[in-house]
Amino acid sequence: MLREVTLEDIRPIGIGAGILGTGGGGNPYLGGLHLASVIRDKGPQPLVDPLQLADEALVCVAGNIGAPTVSIEKLPEGTEMLRALRLLEAHIGRRFDAIAIAEIGGANSMQPLICGLQAGIPTVDSDSMGRAFPEIQMSSFLFDSAATAAPLAMVDAADNAAVIPAAVNDLWAEKMARNIAVSMGARAGLVGTIMTGAQLKASGVHYTMSLAHHLGSKVIAAQRQKNDVPQVVADVLDGQVLFHGKIGDVHRRTTAGFARGSVRIDSFANADQLAIEFQNELLIARVNGAVAVTTPDLICIVTAEEGEPVTTELLRYGTRVAVIAVPAPPQLKSETALEVVGPGAFGYDVAFRPLPGGVIGLRPAE
Repeated sequence: MLREVTLEDIRPIGIGAGILGTGGGGNPYLGGLHLASVIRDKGPQPLVDPLQLADEALVCVAGNIGAPTVSIEKLPEGTEMLRALRLLEAHIGRRFDAIAIAEIGGANSMQPLICGLQAGIPTVDSDSMGRAFPEIQMSSFLFDSAATAAPLAMVDAADNAAVIPAAVNDLWAEKMARNIAVSMGARAGLVGTIMTGAQLKASGVHYTMSLAHHLGSKVIAAQRQKNDVPQVVADVLDGQVLFHGKIGDVHRRTTAGFARGSVRIDSFANADQLAIEFQNELLIARVNGAVAVTTPDLICIVTAEEGEPVTTELLRYGTRVAVIAVPAPPQLKSETALEVVGPGAFGYDVAFRPLPGGVIGLRPAE
């Protein structure tokens, strides 16, 4: 596993996290620029093995909340994560020992690194999804744990800040935070989900930063060797290349703090079509009208030749892409988890049929 994140690690992490993000999590290129500037100023960020974290350590998650379509136009001030962290520390009356990853997807894989560097504390190599999801309650840290999403703190690029001290449940924490985020311009830094090291060990999807780095490194090597990069991605993630084609249509709108819409991909080989619906992240894929993959399994769009991730805000007519289906980590497939992240949670009246296998959350080989 990774022991620290340096400037050289940013590109592979960005590629890997962009793919794992299933279209969401924010633009990894812009997130990488921000992280690079902080590393140049403060040096590499230590990365902690989650199983080596002290049981009594106090941990929180850090990330951005809002619509990815906004993030490419509304740039951050740069210290939102740190200011939200200090605000939450002031609220609870003690300092945090480490930062966990809310979601490994896209730029949100890098926010806990930035926050940790600015605060002078390490980042834990564990997240709560093994991918990205659009809402706060969609977190393995919350499914079967005493941890709660609130209290949480939010800060925007100006001097606006808010603390939600309590919520009747995690869904209401999401509703309140989303409304605040919309009022902040559909982009804000958020710190919350306070837990102990013991709780993180029991509920986290571990080693996902290391997996993102490994995946990105394999993509870069395959690009240099001119290999079939989408197939390499599928092999690394124990998935399958579901479709090759060209984007034929995109419907996308930013509403209620989310990027929502659909994309149609037309096959290179025949008249087959793949349709995907998204809410920040890619949620359900249908081939010729028949359901092929649903959340929580991952639907990943990459460019056909280079295997670079294509996030939902960058879907464009005419782009040649490959679509890869990847098994979700087991933490997302329990009965409790599926009530929150399964197809029904997003309004789809279809059964979840899990893809076989999977590597997300497994300890990487040394």
